[in-house]
Amino acid sequence: MKLSDGVEWALHCTALLAVIPAGMVLAGKALAEYHGVSESYLIKHLQALTAANILVSVPGPKGGYRLARPAAEITMLEVVDAIEGRDPAFRCSEIRQRGPAGLDPAVYRLPCAINATMLRAEMAWRRSLSGQTIADLVAGLGKRVDQRAVDKTLAWFQEHLRG
Repeated sequence: MKLSDGVEWALHCTALLAVIPAGMVLAGKALAEYHGVSESYLIKHLQALTAANILVSVPGPKGGYRLARPAAEITMLEVVDAIEGRDPAFRCSEIRQRGPAGLDPAVYRLPCAINATMLRAEMAWRRSLSGQTIADLVAGLGKRVDQRAVDKTLAWFQEHLRG
């Protein structure tokens, strides 16, 4: 399974927004600059996160984005679903019923073993992501981020936070 770049971008943006002071926002342009990504493409993902009640979009010249809820209440799965949708990653088209060995559809009452296996695997990764919040993600990142990057981020915040 391959998730789009938008999932990575959305998770990074939500993690960054999780650490800004209460009442402050970051503009979409600033988020794109910070992550070195396309502003127009990122804005589409920020809008999807807003529609999913993960972010709040504050309008106006001092506007921008912030989390709609505490980071501890937003799961990584919610972010993935907001960007990718909820359709299953694997779609069984029942090819076992086609070709020279295919039989009458009534013979195939039980689900395809391949489909069942793929659905179990998807449920496992969805369960894992639903058990991880953005707050958990931030805590994990905090243990791995070089202090120089933290210092640069804090200096960058001084120029870009709005509120």
